[in-house]
Amino acid sequence: MHIVAIDQGTSSTRAIVFDADGAIIATGQREHEQIFPRAGWVEHDAAEIWSNTAAVIDEALDAAGITASDVAGIGITNQRETAIVWDRATGEPIHNAIVWQDTRTQTKIDELAADGGIRRFAATTGLPLATYFSASKIAWILDNVDGARERAANGELLFGTPDTWVLWNLTGGPDGGVHATDVTNASRTLLMDLRSLDWDDELLAAFDVPRSMLPEIRPSSEVYGEAKGTALDGTPIAAILGDQQAATFGQAAFERGESKNTYGTGNFLIVNTGEEIVDSENGLVTTVAYQLAGEAPRYALEGSIAVTGSLIQWLRDNLGLFDEAADVERLALSVDDNGGVFIVPAFSGLFAPHWRPDARGAILGLTRFANKGHIARAALEAVAFQTREVLDAVGADTRVDLDELRVDGGMVANDTLMQFQADILGIPVVRPAVIETTALGAAYAAGLAVGLWADRDELRAMWCEDTRWTPGTSDADREKLMARWGKAVSRTLDWVDED
Repeated sequence: MHIVAIDQGTSSTRAIVFDADGAIIATGQREHEQIFPRAGWVEHDAAEIWSNTAAVIDEALDAAGITASDVAGIGITNQRETAIVWDRATGEPIHNAIVWQDTRTQTKIDELAADGGIRRFAATTGLPLATYFSASKIAWILDNVDGARERAANGELLFGTPDTWVLWNLTGGPDGGVHATDVTNASRTLLMDLRSLDWDDELLAAFDVPRSMLPEIRPSSEVYGEAKGTALDGTPIAAILGDQQAATFGQAAFERGESKNTYGTGNFLIVNTGEEIVDSENGLVTTVAYQLAGEAPRYALEGSIAVTGSLIQWLRDNLGLFDEAADVERLALSVDDNGGVFIVPAFSGLFAPHWRPDARGAILGLTRFANKGHIARAALEAVAFQTREVLDAVGADTRVDLDELRVDGGMVANDTLMQFQADILGIPVVRPAVIETTALGAAYAAGLAVGLWADRDELRAMWCEDTRWTPGTSDADREKLMARWGKAVSRTLDWVDED
């Protein structure tokens, strides 16, 4: 039997077929449009996302040469904080999806933070007040689409992050679609209580979001319903995990102290804290790692970095430095070092551990000597510097130093980046044999729910190391580079004025 993982990401949607050994059999993938109506605004067409989802399911099944009868279950993983609001009766979105990177709601965030600061709700949610999370996006849609507030109050509108949108459509949409999410995605909305695992009335009132819009919160690994209207008709949807939690699950980081770092559009470091909720004092967020049906939830600390892989896309698409994202490594290797150039990609402000929405991106240290090779190298190094910052914050919060860092995501194919990451961290960096750990985690969780795999020990035994990079830089050189990075970050702050 097989498991199909639907991976609804920031730039594309994929369906990946896994076999009973956790190996990839086939993939279907389609990119969707990135919409930038104004500076700081980022949107997706939710209808396009759903049509792409249905298409990639067909593509993956055809490529694998299987049908729904060969599939034991479906797992869904997704870009998390992105907000979609749609009509319950028709299934039509009332506005483009507002993407997690979007900063248009900063004024609302500032208003709420004026009474209690950005950690006003952190004791309940584990999250700082930030445009990153879903709540202020929902409020913006209700306030800016004609008639939306009245329709929401009348129970006519539904909200969901992309997992909920895919699940609802996959189970029939207006014809009995299941309106639900899992604890990991709900924990990223700024509306869920980490302890009760339910929507919190105080938070709903603060953001003026009707409870009737919100999906039911359920465990990450259980049967939600059956697919209806696609090539997977009758197949149980058996797992939902936000993309970073799914990658953690796919890395078999099931227990306290185990971790992973995903290199995608942004970077996301997650460290499992077990059944304990650890409140960060160093700029991390507290989140739900996963919950299996019938078990207590597992929690985690997360360092969320907004711009890493998207920085490489920016060099390609906006500056035209190369034709393919993979070419950045060749360009970076055309020079011996960064030539004194540092890039701080604060395109959406700075996320963890700084949480400075007033920051903006900068290229610093430019001289006539600098060329596009130095800029390419500085872009890769920026990814590693930001990861070092959040890893330092994890150590400060947990008083535990990691022995190694397990990595995944598209950028881990870049050997130059991975070696520099090991150098700047001072610990080994380990890439698994299957780097598609986001989809793999969703598949693992679905397979557990339908009995394809017996338990987490069986999954752990399937994890396999591929490549290991060890540090090759002295402590003195490492800290000198970090000091220069810190100086570069300081230059990006206070750029956006209150007006």
